[in-house]
Amino acid sequence: MPNDKQSFRCSAFSIRHSAIFLALCVYASVAPLRAAEPAALDPDVARAAGFRVLQSKHLTLYTDVPSSPAVDELPQVFDAAVPQWAEYFGIDPAKLADWRMRGFLMQSRERFAAAGLAPKELPDFKNGYSGGHDLWLYDQPSDYYRRHLLLHEGTHGFMNTQLGSCGAGWYMEGVAELLGTHLWAEGKLTLGVVPRHKADVPLWGRIALVKAEIAAGRMRGIDDIVNDAVPSFTDNESYAWCWALATFLDGHPRYRASFRALQKSVNDPQFNAAFRRIYAAELAELRREWLVFANDLEYGVDVPRAAITFSSGRPLAPAGAKTTIAADRGWQSSGVRLEAGRKYRIRAVGRYQIALSPVDAAAGTSTQKPWPCEPGGITLRYYRSRPLGMLLGAVEPDAPAAGVSPATLPPAMLQPAMLQPIGLGLDTIIEPSTAGTLYLRVNDSNGELHDNAGALTVEIVPSP
Repeated sequence: MPNDKQSFRCSAFSIRHSAIFLALCVYASVAPLRAAEPAALDPDVARAAGFRVLQSKHLTLYTDVPSSPAVDELPQVFDAAVPQWAEYFGIDPAKLADWRMRGFLMQSRERFAAAGLAPKELPDFKNGYSGGHDLWLYDQPSDYYRRHLLLHEGTHGFMNTQLGSCGAGWYMEGVAELLGTHLWAEGKLTLGVVPRHKADVPLWGRIALVKAEIAAGRMRGIDDIVNDAVPSFTDNESYAWCWALATFLDGHPRYRASFRALQKSVNDPQFNAAFRRIYAAELAELRREWLVFANDLEYGVDVPRAAITFSSGRPLAPAGAKTTIAADRGWQSSGVRLEAGRKYRIRAVGRYQIALSPVDAAAGTSTQKPWPCEPGGITLRYYRSRPLGMLLGAVEPDAPAAGVSPATLPPAMLQPAMLQPIGLGLDTIIEPSTAGTLYLRVNDSNGELHDNAGALTVEIVPSP
C-alpha cells in the first residue's frame, strides 16, 4: 500500500504555530514555491521536449505517461471537481472563470527536473504534492488512485488559492481525503463519497487501515487526531484516520454545520482551539460517538443512519416500559435508565426486514427478496460473530458536563459500552455493572442499514 506523501505541506497556520514546523518545512503553501516554481513552459515547447500536454478550462497537465483513456480524461475530471469545490467552500463560481492550476503527472521525476518542471527545492514525496497553483503526481497502477491523488492535491490547491490556507494538518488532509474520495462514472464526477466496495477503490485502503489499527489496539480518539503536535503525515494510517474523522463530521446531521464552519478558521493560528470552541457544547458526546463510529466503520457506512442521538433515560417504573427500535438505524436510546447491580428482563417482539437477497445472475434472478427477521436474528448470516439482525444492547453512563477534561474521567466514560454490546435476542436478563441509559440496535453492518425496514418492540421490566 503506497504512502500518500512523505513531506510537509505547510500553511500560514503551521508556520506561525510552531518554530519546529518552520524548521522542517521547505516552503509555505499560502505564498507557495516562489523560489521554486517550475519554469514557464509553452505547450508546444513541452511537446517538442517529449511531454504530452493535456489541457482543459482549469488544468494544464504535463505528463510523460503514455496515452490512455483514464490518463487523457484527467483534465475533464479536474474541471468537473471545480464547481463542487466552489459549492463546498462557498466560493462564487464567477470568481473561478479564469482560475487554473498546472499539474505534472510523472513517471520519471528526473526527466521533469531536467526540464525545470520539478525544481530541486521540491521535497521528496511518495505520490503527490501541491503548492500554490501547481501540483505534482507520480503515476499510479490504479486508475482510481491516480484520480484520487489529482483530486486530493487539487483540493489543497483550491483551498490555498481561494481560502488562503488549509488549516491544521488533520483538517487539511482530512478534507482533501474527503473530497478526493470520489465516484467517476459515464463522465459524471461525485466528490465525498463513501466507497461501497473495496473493489471500487483500488489502492485506496483507508477503511482497511483504520480497522487494522483498531484491531492492533491503536484506536485514535478525537484528541489524538485534533492536536497541536507536529503532524508528519508520512504514513497512510494518518491519512486514513483524517479521512474517517472528516467523513464522520461532514456526514453527521448534528455535526456537519459546525464542521463546515471551520472553513472560516483556516487562517487562524489557533485552528484546533477554534474546533473545540465550535463543538464545546457537545464535545463530550462527540468524543464518545466518534469512538463508536470508528469501531463500527465499514465500506458503505451510512453516516446519517448510524448517527446516535444521545438522550438520557428516566428511571424505570415498577411496571416496566416499552420502546420501539427501528431496524434501519444504528444505536437508539430506549429512554430508560438502568441502575447498577439491579436485574432487568428485556423481551423483544417483532418482525422486520434485515437484508435483501443478492441478485443471482447465473440463475437468471434479478429481483431481490426481503429477508425477514425477528429479534433473535437469523443464522443464515453472521455479523461480528452474532446472528444478523439480533437485538443488541449497551448501558451508557451519562455524558459528562461540557468542558470536563477527558483526563479526569473514569474509564467507563472514555470507553463507550457500545464498543462491547450485549447480545439480547428475544428474552434476556441483564445486571448492569454501571448505571446509565439503555441503548439498543439490531446487529448489522453500518454499511448495510439501507436495505433494512420495519421495527421491533422491546419491553424492559424489573427482574427479581
